[in-house]
Amino acid sequence: MAIVQLQKAQIGVWIDKVIAGMQSLDVTIVEDTPVSIISMDKWDWSQGVGLFSLYRYYKETGNHKIFRYLVDWFEDRIREGLPPKNVNTMCPLLTLSYIFEETRNPDYLQICEEWASYAAEEMPRTPEFGITHVTIDNANEGELWDDTLYMTVLFLGRMGVLLKKDHYVQESIRQFLVHLKYLTDTRTGLFYHGWSFNENDNFAGALWGRGNAWYTAGLVDYLDIVKLPLGIELFLLSSLERQLRQLKGLQTESGMWRTLLDDPTSYEETSATAGFAYGILKAVRKGYISEDYRESGLRALHAVIRSIDDKGTVHGVSYGTRMGRSLQFYKDIPQCPMPYGQSMTLLMLVESLHHVQDN
Repeated sequence: MAIVQLQKAQIGVWIDKVIAGMQSLDVTIVEDTPVSIISMDKWDWSQGVGLFSLYRYYKETGNHKIFRYLVDWFEDRIREGLPPKNVNTMCPLLTLSYIFEETRNPDYLQICEEWASYAAEEMPRTPEFGITHVTIDNANEGELWDDTLYMTVLFLGRMGVLLKKDHYVQESIRQFLVHLKYLTDTRTGLFYHGWSFNENDNFAGALWGRGNAWYTAGLVDYLDIVKLPLGIELFLLSSLERQLRQLKGLQTESGMWRTLLDDPTSYEETSATAGFAYGILKAVRKGYISEDYRESGLRALHAVIRSIDDKGTVHGVSYGTRMGRSLQFYKDIPQCPMPYGQSMTLLMLVESLHHVQDN
């Protein structure tokens, strides 16, 4: 499929629509979580991913309307009262740490310090000191999930830099290494959704699309946050390159990837595709991987754009996905618009501004 050259003006229109779509998402299905992960008016991981993409857009463009939205969002949630601390509820704190730097509001810093301390010192651990993927409704004892790197570890590394606490940075490094040790499929270089120390297996052995995209999209931002020892950086990037090499062969004719990456009977999934596109294009721009991958990222960009409707809603996104005990579980997850679908698409579109023509 030939790749049509996009222009910045076109990307700008899609960006505006996707932001509007994120801020006005309707709950269209019966949710199975204690707190909605669709409505942007709640504090959880899904909303946290959305907030971070809005902040990155603000930094790219200087759009103060978006910055005001972010400040108001945090003020509203703080007034309501923060939820219990766990891996997923950590996610919004990454954005709050940046909002603090802009506002110097001491209340924001106090919250970030308290939660970072909990993540580093008190959050439950698995054997080998991996962060247990505790959520609002399940302790998941002895379990590592690839989601944890994006939801908590980026924030922990960020706070290490902000507070000049090197042991936070070192803990974030350890988490990347422990998760890669147990989640990497050595046959392919792709990542399993999870690992159980209790059962000594990778659950269903699912090479889950969005879980893989958390690494692709998360690593390129982690490298902006933390200055790593060269050997660690090269190790993480070699894992990224091997993952992307495998992904090139699994990309569908449409430019999308599937919710189970290696299963042609599973549906194509937009949030994973957008996360891969973002990570690939940014990694190419930063010189982390070869220019040879750019075409794959641009094919994914076009595919995701085709999933955006006139109101800016991103379709083809799988709902929040717990750990599956069978591969069929992943194929049965319903699809509906989600904040992280909007978010990954927004990150992808903002990054694409560096890869398209000016006029």
